[in-house]
Amino acid sequence: MDCLFCKIAAGDIPSDKVYEDNQILAFRDINPQAPVHVLVIPRTHIASADEVTADNSALVARIFACIPQIAKKVGLANGYRVITNCGEDGCQSVKHLHFHILGGKKLTENMG
Repeated sequence: MDCLFCKIAAGDIPSDKVYEDNQILAFRDINPQAPVHVLVIPRTHIASADEVTADNSALVARIFACIPQIAKKVGLANGYRVITNCGEDGCQSVKHLHFHILGGKKLTENMG
C-alpha cells in the first residue's frame, strides 16, 4: 500500500509525534492551518469516514476518547476544533481517515 499515513504510522516516515499507542497516532501537521494543528490517525488503514463500519467504529471511538488528552497535552486549554474531511468535495488530501485538532487562537466561525 502506498499510503502516506500508513508509512508515518509504521515509522517509515518521521513525524513530530504528540501521542501514540498501539491503535492510534497523533502528530503535528507539516502545513498547519492554526497555531496548533495536530492530526490523529488510526494505525489501521481506513480510507475515510465513508468506510467507518460497525466492525471498526470502536477504533474511531478510541480516537475521540483520546482527543481531549491530546488537546490538553498540546496546550489547548481554551477550546479547539476537530475536523475530518471526506472525499474530493470535502478536500480529503490523504486517503486515510484522520482528524484535525485545530486551536491556539480564536478560530473563525465560517467553515465554508
